[in-house]
Amino acid sequence: MSLIRSLLSNPLSTDIWSPFGSSTNEISSFASAQVDWKETPEAHVFKADLPGLKKEEVKVEIEEGRVLQISGERSVEKEDKNDKWHRVERGRGKFLRRFWLPENAKVDEVKASMENGVLTVTIPKSEEKKPEVKSIEISG
Repeated sequence: MSLIRSLLSNPLSTDIWSPFGSSTNEISSFASAQVDWKETPEAHVFKADLPGLKKEEVKVEIEEGRVLQISGERSVEKEDKNDKWHRVERGRGKFLRRFWLPENAKVDEVKASMENGVLTVTIPKSEEKKPEVKSIEISG
């Protein structure tokens, strides 16, 4: 089974990361890009903490028709030869989060905004179809 297919089979979410950081040109854990997902009566709302990133460094996409993908990259700071680093703890490199959306998500009406390092993705919900009830006259 392909990696993509196995990732998409998870009904909740997936994270991809490389334990070796961005030097391998793969996805890194970059603070795991913490994401909250809440469902309101009107929409699915995702909030991702992406401190220090600009909106141009983040991508929001819908894949495979119903998979929300949030990705981006925090670049490594420029190093000066005179700099002496004592500690490096802030995550850097690429990140990727995927969420399998329920059938009631209107994926053609997704909106995204970013403010103070928090990405908000809002996906409206379609109205719940109530089962049609048809009364049958009983003869006899």
